Amino acid sequence: MTALPDPDYQPQFYQAVASKRLLAWVIDSVIIAILCFGVSIMTVFIGFFFWPLLFLVLGFAYRVVTIANGSATWGMSFAGIELRTLSGQKFDMRLAVLHTAGYSISLAIPVLQIISIVMMLTSSRGQGLTDAFLGTAALNRRV
Repeated sequence: MTALPDPDYQPQFYQAVASKRLLAWVIDSVIIAILCFGVSIMTVFIGFFFWPLLFLVLGFAYRVVTIANGSATWGMSFAGIELRTLSGQKFDMRLAVLHTAGYSISLAIPVLQIISIVMMLTSSRGQGLTDAFLGTAALNRRV
């Protein structure tokens, strides 16, 4: 049993969520790159030598903090979506860390990312692999 809207009776909650997640990902990636650039400048350009690691660490922190505080990253908020548990609750810190870790693992193993994308495009709730594993979903905020 779930408190989330039923995709068969209330499809507007899940309409275009996959494309909005893509838009959110692009926006979040730009924000993380800007943060990395700022850190690199503040460290007298040393950060540029560790760019991939810096991007990974700052990206993880950015996602956890923003999701834990509003159940959405800034990109997700801009796109009009938010993450919810199957009981309809917003994310707490523990779930934000788990969701971000699952996302990071999916990025590290390309086949998992492909499976996740296919799941988002084909499942009734638009859930990715991490969402399905944790029992979470992305919803349109203003319905």
